[in-house]
Amino acid sequence: MFPNPQRQSRLEVEKILAPSTPAHLPGRLRRIPPPASLLPAAPATAGATGAWRPPPLYRRRGRRDFARSLTIINPEQMIEKAKGETAYLPCKFTVSDEDQGPLDIEWLLSPADNQKPDQVIILYSGDKIYVDYYQDLKGRVHFTSNDITSGDASINVTNLQLSDIGIYQCKVKKAPGVANKKVQLTVLVKPSGIRCFIDGSEEIGNDFKLKCEPKEGSLPLRYEWQKLSDSQKMPDSWLPEMTSPVISVKNATSEYSGTYSCTVRNRVGSDQCLLRLDVVPPSNRAGTIAGAIIGTLLALVLIGCIVFCCHKKRREEKYEKEVHHDIREDVPPPKSRTSTARSYIGSNHSSLGSMSPSNMEGYSKTLYNQVPSEDFERAPQSPTLPPAKVAAPNLSRMGAVPVMIPAQSKDGSIV
Repeated sequence: MFPNPQRQSRLEVEKILAPSTPAHLPGRLRRIPPPASLLPAAPATAGATGAWRPPPLYRRRGRRDFARSLTIINPEQMIEKAKGETAYLPCKFTVSDEDQGPLDIEWLLSPADNQKPDQVIILYSGDKIYVDYYQDLKGRVHFTSNDITSGDASINVTNLQLSDIGIYQCKVKKAPGVANKKVQLTVLVKPSGIRCFIDGSEEIGNDFKLKCEPKEGSLPLRYEWQKLSDSQKMPDSWLPEMTSPVISVKNATSEYSGTYSCTVRNRVGSDQCLLRLDVVPPSNRAGTIAGAIIGTLLALVLIGCIVFCCHKKRREEKYEKEVHHDIREDVPPPKSRTSTARSYIGSNHSSLGSMSPSNMEGYSKTLYNQVPSEDFERAPQSPTLPPAKVAAPNLSRMGAVPVMIPAQSKDGSIV
């Protein structure tokens, strides 16, 4: 076979350029075409443009060298975890012989709300690990490998919180190689604290609702109702609502009675609650209303009796108090106080000159009233001041008329 002149000329060019191209240069430098003077003329069968393409040898070497540079082998991904769990964020890398610089690894967090700038959460530099950068993750982020230089810069984020949601970026530097990859972390809340209850009266013929409400849980939530007792077959009228949080029961019958379960799920977990339904015959409402009325009337009567008794007792106490302090006119003075009464009356005899006979009776009663009784000695009394004495000349000027006081017996009666 005759040799191809075009192929032979290109091989000659490769022989000329191969020794002059250093092996350590990047592939893009080795792809520089040779001078036009060394290129043979394009044959008639060449392409329309007549452009020169580098030999296949150069292209293969360039790809091989590029693959040997620093690379993070993990693809970008999304990770979903439940609140309180631990999230593993991968970042594995490879280096080439050309990467001779110091190894620096940096993890950044871009918060989901985009209100804060990127935050450094952990750093490896100079064979040391630094973690006190982001207070919200302090003590909860760690490298998974004890030998990071082996090519594993993955981290664990423990006890996940809703504030940990965001985009995490792993940056690896080993001059001249640089690489980075992003991992999106989503923290969800498992359904928990589910409460099942009946809204309405569980009587035959009534309408009521079966409800299933979780206390917390990240959306979207999926609901599933099941009957656990008897035939375990749900009524046909309930089937459209088997995946909703509320089942509307119309014209209830005793066949609906039984134990039901409601399961709530989302992408990270599930929880369940049980409900006991007992459909009973209607109660005697007339009797219930009559009993309520009678009970109310009895309560009112009892309250009225209590008020009446209290009022009566207060009246009796008030009457006894008034009688106890009343001084009767027909009660004679005590015998032990006769001499005291006489001396008291005698000492005030001179002051009676101004009294008229018509005032005798009232004055004598006043004197006897001023004599303390034995019945009141026990009660404390304020001291009584003696009546003021008026001199005889003054009584005369005042128009007083001297009168005679009849004698009195020992019992105080007038003789």
